[in-house]
Amino acid sequence: MKINKEGYKIIGITGLICLAGWLYVYYCIDTHAGFMWFGTIFLLLFWFFIAAFFREPRRVKIHDDELVFSPCDGRVVVTEVVHESEHLDEEMLQVSVFMSITNVHMNWLPVSGVVEYAKHHHGRFLVAWHPKSSTENERTTTVIRMKNGRAVLLRQVAGLIARRIVSYVKVGVPVKQNDVLGFIKFGSRVDILLPKDTELLVEIGDPVIGSQTPIARLKSVETKA
Repeated sequence: MKINKEGYKIIGITGLICLAGWLYVYYCIDTHAGFMWFGTIFLLLFWFFIAAFFREPRRVKIHDDELVFSPCDGRVVVTEVVHESEHLDEEMLQVSVFMSITNVHMNWLPVSGVVEYAKHHHGRFLVAWHPKSSTENERTTTVIRMKNGRAVLLRQVAGLIARRIVSYVKVGVPVKQNDVLGFIKFGSRVDILLPKDTELLVEIGDPVIGSQTPIARLKSVETKA
């Protein structure tokens, strides 16, 4: 199992804390052997869970300019038309995917294009499925301008437990569909805002796999002679 680089420090610190706790109990507290075995197994499972949270799966990179792929693993919790006021200032179709603590927490780019806008916002840490989390929580906004001139906005949103959002993209840099966008630590959600006339391919409650599940189909742009 490959571990994402964002987890190296946390996994190491967690392992040291678990080891220190086990050594303290073993040498300083007179306890039953059965309890020690239980504690040992519990600490090992806890450490393995932390390590597994930062797993980085190998996935086939799919490229299709007509399709928008899910930027993360999880479950669809929002499909609605909203007014995007941070950068594009237009009505857009929003699809939100919630990630539980058991999901892979890497984020992928749903379309190809050039990064037009990227900004981190400090904020609150409401539960990620709360309606106000998209605008009030700690979040990072990224806008990708596709070669057809249309734009897709991504919003990585921190949750009640998630306290750090990592984004690898930079303004002005071309990006490819289903390359890695970043990482959100310990449960959260990603909002994808698409052109209003986009054909939706998922419904609320549908499970999705990041970089693998098509969530929408973009309408072709008619060119005038």
